[in-house]
Amino acid sequence: MSTCLAPRTGFQIGAPVMAASGVFGYGTEFAARMSLDGLGAVVCKGTTLEPLAGTVPLRMVETPAGMLNAIGLQNIGVDAVVREKAPVWAGWSVPVLVNVSGTTIEEYVEIVRRLDGVPGISGIELNISCPNTDSGGIAFGVDPAAAAAVTLAVRGETGLPLVVKLTPNVADIRSIAAAVEAAGADAISLINTVFGMAIDTRRRAPALTNARGGLSGPAIKPYALHLVYEVAQEVSVPVIGMGGIMTGADAAEFLLAGASAIALGTALLVDPTSWRRIARELQEWLASEGVRSVDDVVGAANAGYKRKARETNLAGPG
Repeated sequence: MSTCLAPRTGFQIGAPVMAASGVFGYGTEFAARMSLDGLGAVVCKGTTLEPLAGTVPLRMVETPAGMLNAIGLQNIGVDAVVREKAPVWAGWSVPVLVNVSGTTIEEYVEIVRRLDGVPGISGIELNISCPNTDSGGIAFGVDPAAAAAVTLAVRGETGLPLVVKLTPNVADIRSIAAAVEAAGADAISLINTVFGMAIDTRRRAPALTNARGGLSGPAIKPYALHLVYEVAQEVSVPVIGMGGIMTGADAAEFLLAGASAIALGTALLVDPTSWRRIARELQEWLASEGVRSVDDVVGAANAGYKRKARETNLAGPG
């Protein structure tokens, strides 16, 4: 079942289950060991203008029903992505979106300029939401005007599908979603991780070198689901939902809340092949409901969908 993620460009993915940024690296590590056929898309790890070494360990820690990470956007830099990774992606049937992060609008623009038109790169995910670096995109993601400004600037540099990834660490995510949609986003992905920390009681100090990090996994699923529900009723562009999805039933909830596709994060760290099981379970649920297209259930649980259905019924045939 294909899913249209960017109606303006006609960009589609072959299945509604994607790999979220970070957890699948550049995808090449896994493609060398298993087929990725059947995966809707891969979003590669966060890419910056220059290579970054990331945070000094310890930068990952397990928590009840989840995990904390403070990787610090360790990556090889945009030029190495274009030179080393994109030629490999160009031979895949699975599209790859590059997650982009910067500290200034000019950095975002320059990174996207270098990615535009490169074979193997199917789209851009604009990361204005990373909570585990000392500086960077989250400064743009907490303010509607700033979020719109960086989206508009990047939009002017590329004809590629543009997905904007939002942070949950804000007071009103709906206004930010509306702002990036108006500025030219083709789709919105949410949520990124939630601020969190753990304390090492033996050392009497934070467990992570950064003190705080991003919480992911099943612990954040109810919050993620709520924000997808809210944003999907605020915007008309597709929403990619993520946050603690571990089963096909979880994925179905996100579709019903208004997501057109879902992305897996922590689930892939637990089991890199879990996307196959989750995709199968989702297809089994759709079949059990007699659903032929994912579009038929997107947003079916939200108030806007129900109002629209009532209005259609009242209008009558013809």
